[in-house]
Amino acid sequence: MVAKTFGGAVHGVDARTIMVEVNVGQGTKFFMSGLPDSAVKESQHRVESALKSCGYFMPRNKTVVNLAPADLRKEGAAYDLPIALCVLKASGQLSCDTIADFLIMGELTLDGTLRPIRGVLPIAIQASRQRVKALLLPADNAKEAGVVNDVNVIGLTNLRQAVEFLENKISIEPVITNVSETFKRHQNVYDSDFKDVQGQENIKRAMEIAAAGGHNLIMIGPPGAGKTMLARRLPTILPPLTLQEALETTKIHSVAGRLSSEATLLTARPFRAPHHTISDIALVGGGSHPQPGEISLANNGVLFLDELPEFRRSALEVMRQPMEERRVTLSRARNTIEYPANFMLVASMNPCPCGYFNHPDKECVCAPGMVQRYINRVSGPLLDRIDMHVEVVPVAFDELTASRIPETSDAIRGRVVIARALQTTRFVATGGIYCNAMMPSGMVKRICNIDDGSRRLLKNAIQRLGLSARAYDRILRVALTIADLEGKNAISSAHIAEAITYRSLDRSSWSAYRA
Repeated sequence: MVAKTFGGAVHGVDARTIMVEVNVGQGTKFFMSGLPDSAVKESQHRVESALKSCGYFMPRNKTVVNLAPADLRKEGAAYDLPIALCVLKASGQLSCDTIADFLIMGELTLDGTLRPIRGVLPIAIQASRQRVKALLLPADNAKEAGVVNDVNVIGLTNLRQAVEFLENKISIEPVITNVSETFKRHQNVYDSDFKDVQGQENIKRAMEIAAAGGHNLIMIGPPGAGKTMLARRLPTILPPLTLQEALETTKIHSVAGRLSSEATLLTARPFRAPHHTISDIALVGGGSHPQPGEISLANNGVLFLDELPEFRRSALEVMRQPMEERRVTLSRARNTIEYPANFMLVASMNPCPCGYFNHPDKECVCAPGMVQRYINRVSGPLLDRIDMHVEVVPVAFDELTASRIPETSDAIRGRVVIARALQTTRFVATGGIYCNAMMPSGMVKRICNIDDGSRRLLKNAIQRLGLSARAYDRILRVALTIADLEGKNAISSAHIAEAITYRSLDRSSWSAYRA
């Protein structure tokens, strides 16, 4: 007798439908086909033990399990439950003629309990497209799948409960998550706020501009100046996630297995801060079983690289293409997987190994060549993709102990949202561009029109301050964002002048060490 049902396989951040077939016939062996990996092959032992623990038996006849399509590799233990139920159906232990109308996924323990699985949200979306009767999942994954409202999500705790549900012996209410209510209730809820930061008004201003235009930012300053504290508060002033962005971000974290059993929808922009010992694959994604990397987990949020020169050169260089294309493509012999990587890069670094080069009070003790070697650990092509370079100096004692309450993140975010709305209108006819930082060079020249006075100012800055030619487009992009924050339609000399101050590493005092 042949029994079949459906499951799902995660491919990138999407899912594909898998047909699970079991045939019990003459013979004595157990066979599995359909390109399963080791974890799927081992399901035979988990299924057999789970069946016995729940009062059923594993047939001793020849049992063939097929996972179709056969040319797509099946990975993980999430096929345990559909295989077990099909074995019961094929051996006459399950009385259910509609098992083929369900999409079923779940990992079994040896006693028949169901464990949570990865990638539930894309599987639920695929189940909705297939218009299945219901989606049967471990109870710990039900809330996550309940985000997809047009599919019946049934949360199960063990194998016996699944059998009784299919045989209509018990009734289980579908899990439904009110997406709109959850989204509104938890939106813009953060543990930190810019009001906690005393002083550093110039850095706060730079971060406001970076958030308004989606510009990448690097901070250079001595230890203890507040670089990390400021970076961790940047997501609090970014525009709120849209529902589409929240779904995309949640799918990535679901595939990576980063969602808790209580999680439904990520409503806050992600902030990822990997350690500088991170490998290339962990940063951009990949591996023998491809998984999203940190740049994809930071999608629609902030990727913070603290102590940038300490990262391996190869790890930093592999980010260059994803930073331009806003996605990362992982090519393998059998298939190609694509993950979103639309992140905002924020980096910090000490100016030298001792940390006190260009410090206003303390003297640098580094040898003459050490500063140059330290700065050159970060390549020019990577710095070329960072619009804003700002120097951070320690906060003075008077500022640190001042009684004045700094501006809140909510107030700053309000201005950022208005500026982003202007950019949305500006690029409404241009597909794939949503903020000033995404403009290609040709569009910069067409949109960023400047008068003769601004052009002379920019020319003098390049000549007198030693700014490099690569800084030209970056300055214009940042100046346009400053104009947006002020609600101005045209770039003025004041906007150009402020944008020039955010190119610290292009100035002659630094560029000499980058030669």
